Amino acid sequence: MGGIRKNHPEQIGKEFCWRTCMAIAAILTFSWMGCSVCAQTTSPASEPIRRIFVSPFQGKFGSADLRKAVVERLRRSSKVTLVNSPSDADAVVEGDGELWVEGYQTLSPRAGSSMRQTVYSGYLSLEVKNRNGETVWSYLVTPGRMRWHGVDQDLADHVVKLMLAALARGRTGGAQSTDVMKTQIDLTGAGSTFAAPLYHEWIQSFEVRQPHVHATYQAVGSENGIQLLEEGKVDFAASDVPVSDEQMARMKVKFRQFATVLGGVVPAYNLSDVGSNLQFTPEMLADIYLGRVKRWNDPKLRALNHRVNLPDEPIVVLHRSDGSGTSFAWTDFLSKTSAEWRTSVGTGMRVKWPTGQGATGNDGVAAGIASTPGAIGYVELTYALHRELNFGLVRNRAGKFVQANLTTLNAAARAAPQSGDLRGSLVDASGEDAWPITTFTWLLVPAFTGDTQKTTALEGFVKWMLTSGQKECSGLGYLPLPREIAEDELQQLDRTDPGAIGSLPVRIPPPLSASSWQPGAR
Repeated sequence: MGGIRKNHPEQIGKEFCWRTCMAIAAILTFSWMGCSVCAQTTSPASEPIRRIFVSPFQGKFGSADLRKAVVERLRRSSKVTLVNSPSDADAVVEGDGELWVEGYQTLSPRAGSSMRQTVYSGYLSLEVKNRNGETVWSYLVTPGRMRWHGVDQDLADHVVKLMLAALARGRTGGAQSTDVMKTQIDLTGAGSTFAAPLYHEWIQSFEVRQPHVHATYQAVGSENGIQLLEEGKVDFAASDVPVSDEQMARMKVKFRQFATVLGGVVPAYNLSDVGSNLQFTPEMLADIYLGRVKRWNDPKLRALNHRVNLPDEPIVVLHRSDGSGTSFAWTDFLSKTSAEWRTSVGTGMRVKWPTGQGATGNDGVAAGIASTPGAIGYVELTYALHRELNFGLVRNRAGKFVQANLTTLNAAARAAPQSGDLRGSLVDASGEDAWPITTFTWLLVPAFTGDTQKTTALEGFVKWMLTSGQKECSGLGYLPLPREIAEDELQQLDRTDPGAIGSLPVRIPPPLSASSWQPGAR
């Protein structure tokens, strides 16, 4: 995972014993009370994983220290043995992580600048691959709101505990895929930037298992993706907004839609020396995007963040300029929590923004925030992480200020209605720990292609996404589908009536734990 690097003091290596850093997570904070996500592991395998090889970690600053911390914890474990060569291992652990200076904090208001403590942030993602090269488990963590020793140590503690627990629960292997295509098949897709990092990763993994299938994906936004699919210019599309029955009836091309993963939208900002601990109420976010709150030291913002030294700077509002599913989720949240926003602006992939500057795609907004002092914008979690952006806590429906992470995304999924159309919004979920701007993202495929081999390849790709592909989600910061939703979609994949999945009432069950998900298991 790459990103725009912030300043790194030469002495940063000496500060890895960060004793009292009250750092705030960049994103995806691991819960100290434990984390329950939907789908990570466990397909039957021929042998358990005991011998592990840890590859060099990717990442810029801090990746070597993160790997060292992971290796130290694995060496102390009696559950696994470290080996020196991938050929001797049952599984290979691949890592990606970075650390950076987030800001500075003074524990006492009377203390001078010399008493400030450096606040660090970062992330660590681990992926376990079996002998076949298939991902059998993945996860991503960022620092908690409180930490007791070095950031690298905290990250390694959290993710290694999760990994070892998953390995201990059973055999974490994957069924080896066989290449069923005899001729080269080219698939093209376009749409959502929200889930683009995951779709790119999925395509690479699927092509390894199906070398006769070559796929490409263009992150052009949900609206453009649907239009390209309807015009027959792509073979599949991705959208963060499901197509309604009324919209489907008006379209020339009939297609089926599959929920593939869940993600979150966060308010990210660029304020020097201010970490990721700013608190926002829904009403405050609406006032900022309505142009009513114009400066960072506005009394209403100070009242929410009385321990933070907010600067006397203008707020630069950024939003999407293209038709966007991320915008739909953001404006849906503002509409559900602000009567003024609902009546004056409303919900949509495109709205008439009362204020602000537009940018194309999630990465365009993220880049704009990173390069603009005083900026605020909304982006999908992974983009905030890649750009090393600070983002705040948001008050949910239960009245609790929560961080965006896999735990709070999972809480939103748990709080979803237990029956009804799967296309119902997860925004403003009622769970106590629910992240309030959580959404499914969808894959749209034509009901009829006129090309048997292309249809076979598309169906194989979707089936792989709903099974083995789910194990790659958490390592990138997305929440896998609840098991029963994936099972229902697999059962409906062979239906011949167009739009069947999107039209069916689908029960949304509580997600399972990180290591208990298994396609077909009940």
